[in-house]
Amino acid sequence: MKRRSRLGVAVAVVGVSALALTACTTTTDDTTTESSGTITVATTNEATSFNSSTPQGNLDTNGMIQYLTGTSGTSAGASLGGFFTLDEEFNVVHNDNIGTYEKVSDDPLTVEYTLNDNLKWSDGEPITTDDLLVGWAIGSGYYDDATIDEATGEVTGGTQYFTLAGSTAGLDTTSFPEVSDDKLSLTLTYAEPFVDWELGNLLDKPAHVLAEKAGVSLEEFMQTLEDTPAGDPAAPVAPNETIKAAADFWNTGYDFTSFPEDESLLVASGPFIVTAYTPQQSISFGKNPEYTGSDEPAYDELVLRFIGDSNAQVTALQNGEVNAIFPQASADTLTALQNANLETLEGNQLSYDHLDLNFASGVFQDPTVREAFLKTIPRDQILSSIVTPVNPDAEVLNSQIFIPAEPEYTDAVAASGYDAYDTPDIEGAKALLAGATPTVRILYNTDNPNRVDSFQAIQSSAAEAGFNVVDAGSPDWSSLLPGGDYDASIFGWISPGAGNAALAQIFKTGGGGNYNNYSNTTVDGMVDEAQTELDEDALGQLKVQIDAETAKDFYGLPLFQAPGLFASNGTIDGLQFFGNQTGIVWNAQDWTLVE
Repeated sequence: MKRRSRLGVAVAVVGVSALALTACTTTTDDTTTESSGTITVATTNEATSFNSSTPQGNLDTNGMIQYLTGTSGTSAGASLGGFFTLDEEFNVVHNDNIGTYEKVSDDPLTVEYTLNDNLKWSDGEPITTDDLLVGWAIGSGYYDDATIDEATGEVTGGTQYFTLAGSTAGLDTTSFPEVSDDKLSLTLTYAEPFVDWELGNLLDKPAHVLAEKAGVSLEEFMQTLEDTPAGDPAAPVAPNETIKAAADFWNTGYDFTSFPEDESLLVASGPFIVTAYTPQQSISFGKNPEYTGSDEPAYDELVLRFIGDSNAQVTALQNGEVNAIFPQASADTLTALQNANLETLEGNQLSYDHLDLNFASGVFQDPTVREAFLKTIPRDQILSSIVTPVNPDAEVLNSQIFIPAEPEYTDAVAASGYDAYDTPDIEGAKALLAGATPTVRILYNTDNPNRVDSFQAIQSSAAEAGFNVVDAGSPDWSSLLPGGDYDASIFGWISPGAGNAALAQIFKTGGGGNYNNYSNTTVDGMVDEAQTELDEDALGQLKVQIDAETAKDFYGLPLFQAPGLFASNGTIDGLQFFGNQTGIVWNAQDWTLVE
């Protein structure tokens, strides 16, 4: 599969991972590396859920948990316990530890998944096609008969069972799967071509756990899935109580604020399993006792410590409290690491910060006001204060879909015209406002210094044109983002590095990551077309058109591509930079402690 760097590469289809939110917290703890069998890594963000496939769970640290434990599912993509991972060049690598999958027909598109024999979940229960069928049900939206309001993305009738951070695009064209008698093979038949068929990971949460949460036996649960017809929004029916109960638990039951007493929440298929969690401090992983694949780590325990302050991460690394760190990159952090003679690994992340305007907000119903506000954004100032000190070659990002390294980027900039907003045009904004003084509430993460700097720069610049920019920032920004009680938001997306699903996730009406309630029927049609366009050049130009169409609506502004930074104190071998949402743990299974 051809490498693609961001949104077009992003994630978020049904069958691929969802583009994840990036955040920052400011907590530390006194945990230290206690044994030679433990590797401790400092990460920026707190963990909140064992299911990163939901809108509220769609955070990068939660994605790391799912990647390590393997319960990633169709909306979370690559994982060590699923059907594929990505290599250092973001190429898809089939995971033979779990099984195989292959395209057996082009017309119609048919894909067969085959599990290895005698696989077990970490609780000893067998992994079978029951689990794959449940993963398909989650990712396809097969039973949904909901009607979605095109303006707000809200369900206005019928039932939407599983709530995805991504979308059902692709799998929603499949018919009910064919399952082998030995429960080891499952075959999907698509009604249309699907560009990202290879990114379909059907191994989601365990079927036996969801059945238990629905109050039925596994056999009853599977029979219900088989007997229940596909949903039809034109003829909605009363929700199926069993599927609804399982979906309700999947949607919220894996969220946590303390270590769960219910061990079924921790059941894993990958080489790691969660063993401990201390709120605002750390989460620990041990070896999955039932894992038989080749990715079993050589050490006994992995600990992720939540240290939002980059300086505190550097101190912890110097003191030997952690073996490696994944801080928010800044010039000060890089200088501190170099002065301490610590090993650094640098590169560009598949992540970008952006300002989104809320189309459900009263103040931005008028496109003239949207245009005026965008004219005030000091993107060059934001870049020079946040990114340039770390990467002197960085430039203002002028695409919502591509990054500068991609061949389509130049075409996208020419088509979208985002480069006209590199520097503020205060007089142009004043002319559009014609004396009006709109109030704009901006949501952002107050615990992230970069987002604070961006907000303050925007607030000051917009005031020159007459805008009253109100600070609606919060450390709980991620839980507030889906609610829409703000006029604009500043946050970051980070991609897995493969696929095209983020198009449907972010830009399509009702998409799982369409937090700003954007809706354009032309864009919806192009997004749908992008899921079936198999010609790479034609697909690239289609995404250029989507970029341009959203720009015409004054969707918002991309700000910059984020720099990435890992660091080590030399106590572990195997650390490699990786710029996608899996971050520093992408090859944690290969690390070894230095003797």
